[in-house]
Amino acid sequence: MFERPPHRWIDELRAMLRLAAPLVGANLLQMAVFAVDVVFVARLGPEALAASSLSVSLFGLLVWSLTGLVGAASPLIAAELGRRRHAVREVRRTVRMAAWAGLLASLVAIGVCMLGGPLMRITGQDPGVIARAVPFLQVLMWAAIPAVLAALLRTVVATLGRPGIGTAITGMAVAINALGNWLFVFGHMGAPELGLLGSAISSVLTSVAMLLAFVVVIRFDRRLHRYRLLGRWWKPEWTRFADVLKIGLPICGTIIAEAGMFNGAAFLMGRIGEVELAAHTLALQFAAIAFQVPFGVGQAATIRVGLAYGAGDNPAIALAGRVATQLGIGFMALSAAVMLLFPLQLLQLYIDPAAPQNATVVALALQYMMVAAAFQLFDGAQAVGASQLRGLQDTRVPMLIAIFGYWVPGVGTALGLGLFTGFGGLGVWFGLLVGLIFVAGLMHWRWANRAKLGLLPA
Repeated sequence: MFERPPHRWIDELRAMLRLAAPLVGANLLQMAVFAVDVVFVARLGPEALAASSLSVSLFGLLVWSLTGLVGAASPLIAAELGRRRHAVREVRRTVRMAAWAGLLASLVAIGVCMLGGPLMRITGQDPGVIARAVPFLQVLMWAAIPAVLAALLRTVVATLGRPGIGTAITGMAVAINALGNWLFVFGHMGAPELGLLGSAISSVLTSVAMLLAFVVVIRFDRRLHRYRLLGRWWKPEWTRFADVLKIGLPICGTIIAEAGMFNGAAFLMGRIGEVELAAHTLALQFAAIAFQVPFGVGQAATIRVGLAYGAGDNPAIALAGRVATQLGIGFMALSAAVMLLFPLQLLQLYIDPAAPQNATVVALALQYMMVAAAFQLFDGAQAVGASQLRGLQDTRVPMLIAIFGYWVPGVGTALGLGLFTGFGGLGVWFGLLVGLIFVAGLMHWRWANRAKLGLLPA
């Protein structure tokens, strides 16, 4: 893992796949953890499901953005490993300061969750839904600290050559969350029947279990234990803390910009009509699942590029970036073809396309999926492009690219075509496509011009 990066395409491909495959698996399993909550809460009725969805949308955005903050550990650790084979002390400092940053930011996220009620009222949500969502969110928010710290450790163990550990622990989390929901939502095996709050408690327990599992593995795995990652956790390293914030805060901002565009699209769809929103939700499910592959490839690219960056090996940087781009866009081309050729079969996973009451939803979802097939390529390209630049520790300008691309041409097109033309919901999807095209193009332009822009090591 820590040898000098290879210069042969096939060697780099093998190294990239060894990292990317378990990372993709962990990302898909993380989606399954959230899907378990939906399965159980849906049985409590539409109001409970709406309350849960509102709360999870806010909580999920906060935690996902904070995983970007602590994700700064990956390029920093990779660079240290690239510079020196035995970078034990520097790796430990990075992990410790990233944990400090994650802990402090999680406390801020908890504070935001405490304001969940006013935020929901400002956005005009149903009072009955708010009444159930607020207590749910006030329990769920305590999962923020263990969830963010677990995300940090998952990133760290992958960068240190143990990506399969994160996959295994996330798979365990799916089972724990299913058991917790079964016990506390419906009160099985003598547990209290807590309904909606039971699902929130299950989420907190699942996050704690994941964090403890990572701590145990780090303690007893021979390769990981030599870094003493959990040692001297009280000692500040302010220069390294500043490095984490310098790289991590822009990653956090990039995530918020992208998530904000997609969340804004849902609100626009809601204004256009309930049927359009339902069709939008269905079409977006497939795109979200497929996105986990280039997202995992991008995570691997950050590590591989970071190793070469630390070693000062510019040919290896170029090779790692090229292989990641080929893998990410290649898979998204395949997923786009599936969406174009088998859209009805994909919809059958969620609804009955032949049912008369679903005719309008199906017709709209098929239109949206045609656009989704087109933006698959650009979604994969922007994910990999941003991750390659993170390996070069370049995150501030990519954040500005994301804010501009998603919110000026992206949201601007969605607003214009969605609300002021006859395109309706289809216009919103054209806006998503335009935003992704701009961001993907600018990210890859920056990557292609990395030498001219002074992003390469001396």
